[in-house]
Amino acid sequence: MSELLVRDVTVGDRPGQAVHVVAGRIAWLGAAADAPSSGRVLDGGGALLTPAFVDAHVHATATGLALTGLDLHGADSLRAAVVRLAEQAAAAPTGTVLGTGWDETDWPEGRGLTRHDLDAVVGERPAYLARVDVHSATVSTALLDRVPGITELPGYSPDGRLRLDAHSAARRAAYGSVPPDQRRTAQRAALDAAVALGIGTVHEMAGPEVSSAEDLAALLALAADAPGPRVLGWWGELSDRGGLDVVRELGLAGAGGDLFCDGAFGSHTAALSTPYADRPETTGALRFDTAVLVEHVRACTVAGVQAGFHCIGDAAVDQVLTAVGTVVAELGRDAVRACRHRLEHVEMVSPDAIDQLRAWGMVASVQPAFDAAWGGPTGMYAERLGVERAADCNPLADFVDAGVTVALGSDAPVTTLDPWGGVFAAIDHTTPGSGMRPFDAFDAATHGGWVAARAEHAEGPLAVGAPADLALWATELTLSAVLTARARPACRHLLVAGEPIGAPR
Repeated sequence: MSELLVRDVTVGDRPGQAVHVVAGRIAWLGAAADAPSSGRVLDGGGALLTPAFVDAHVHATATGLALTGLDLHGADSLRAAVVRLAEQAAAAPTGTVLGTGWDETDWPEGRGLTRHDLDAVVGERPAYLARVDVHSATVSTALLDRVPGITELPGYSPDGRLRLDAHSAARRAAYGSVPPDQRRTAQRAALDAAVALGIGTVHEMAGPEVSSAEDLAALLALAADAPGPRVLGWWGELSDRGGLDVVRELGLAGAGGDLFCDGAFGSHTAALSTPYADRPETTGALRFDTAVLVEHVRACTVAGVQAGFHCIGDAAVDQVLTAVGTVVAELGRDAVRACRHRLEHVEMVSPDAIDQLRAWGMVASVQPAFDAAWGGPTGMYAERLGVERAADCNPLADFVDAGVTVALGSDAPVTTLDPWGGVFAAIDHTTPGSGMRPFDAFDAATHGGWVAARAEHAEGPLAVGAPADLALWATELTLSAVLTARARPACRHLLVAGEPIGAPR
């Protein structure tokens, strides 16, 4: 039976503590002077010990490809993006050019990338460059030529800027061209980055529009074969299209995650009840009929499987909740609550919708970094929605006050893996009164992910019997002091199921 004593650590606001781990779970914790003996001892050196972070929304392969390839986050002009593209194309002269993260909102050229910009750099090579929200992309002519019938799909544009179904088809073609060795390297890079940041578990949000079942299976196998963070998988495909079959075959945590009920604000594809402020001719788009969502929620609830939905705009949130409410009326509230169905992003949500989330035991899986990047009176949300509607987005405090389970994630590679940054963004919301209390935010970034996965320990993550997923931070500050100071301590050790991962830092 494996055991480990972690001694001389600060737990919460208490220095001089120790934790005894047996068979991957916490067996004892208290003052170091009273600790039981152990054959293995990890000296914390006064480090702060906390539950490991859980990133509740990740796309590992795409994140790894951004880490190892073309990352356009921070490119401050179209010209800068094209320069980065040229550098990447020269560094990797064969294969499909993949990139993500460009955002034209403040570019001085006043426009985004077109296929003509890409073609001038990559020539006859296929190239796929996702916009920062990953709900639209610009592709090269060579990639368009690889997707039969793409010109007839909704969201196609001759300038190579694709949305909706055309974007999904191009993304499948682009990522489908990644060879297995490159995919494995990317996945390993993403998991290694998580370890370095004190992330003990990631919720992988897979689905036919963002990856493949083979990609997900390979990621799960990689995580099982090598030390690293836990990977819990979700598959975003409707039950009547075989989604539940994939969940059963791969032993996944749920049927959902990125089951796209709408798109994103940045790409004007999130479904709104009233038009966009900067494009009054559109309200975005709902992807499914409500009856289809009812059938999915029903099938998942009968099977006892957690359903999940990508829904950002208020029209999409309301559609999903209408579907869930229909199943509540059919099967009863207790059956629905037992499944703990979850909404991903859920950025634009009314007080009545929040009440429904609470009543039906649903999870709000949110990304505070979205607000930090695009919120505020002059941000992208305000440009797309108008200042008043933008200020109501991401009402994190309202979720907590209503008793809704909240789990924090990054949606990497949309925003970077940065758990401390997510906690601080949740606290320092751009709308006064919408931020979370510091300990609520930290809890949502750690324990919240376990609750969202229906795998929490009844007495919390730092209790006897809880999984020993722990992070030791290189700081002499207490947790409350770290949160107050908005400090970003480095992760000295990460323990997953009681086993130290990687070399100490």
